[in-house]
Amino acid sequence: MHIAILTFEGFNELDSLIAFGILNRVQQPGWRVSIASPTDKVLSMNGLTIEAQMSLEDACGADAVLVGSGRMTRDVVANAALMSRLKLDPARQLLGAQCSGALILAKLGLLDDVPACTDLITKPWVEEAGVAVLNQPFVAKGNVATAGGCLSSPYLAAWFISRLAGEEAARSALHYVAPVGEKDIYITRAMANISQFL
Repeated sequence: MHIAILTFEGFNELDSLIAFGILNRVQQPGWRVSIASPTDKVLSMNGLTIEAQMSLEDACGADAVLVGSGRMTRDVVANAALMSRLKLDPARQLLGAQCSGALILAKLGLLDDVPACTDLITKPWVEEAGVAVLNQPFVAKGNVATAGGCLSSPYLAAWFISRLAGEEAARSALHYVAPVGEKDIYITRAMANISQFL
């Protein structure tokens, strides 16, 4: 099972790397999580450079794709050559978007019948793209999910894990990262946000 996290120039570290860490808590044969970028290296919004583990084209063949966010997402969707590299298909893969990643899914036509969650800065751009934006941290319809707000990243990761490896695997991954003394409360809240969409 392969999950690719699309990570572009100007990416938000919280959105890509928290999901990367939680998704990698799953210990199953063949389970793999990769950072995919349009170039060999990308620079985050706060100056962190990371190396891509795979290309966008390779990522489009993954079982699941999480579209990360960042401060340059509007530049990404305005770049026709870059957008043409994204061949995503909810009929054959799970798709999720974190914050401004929802704008990328919207511009690819993958949110036509799906409301979205996104961050407050991106909200007007997603609405301008014709997608209804909900005032909640997470929503999913079928194989497409979106999350809004950096700290909703664990919800998106837990949805991916629940769909691909089961709810117990998601609870275990969340238990590892949840604050000490609040683990049960944290897991209960996270699972409550995604359970109706599983």
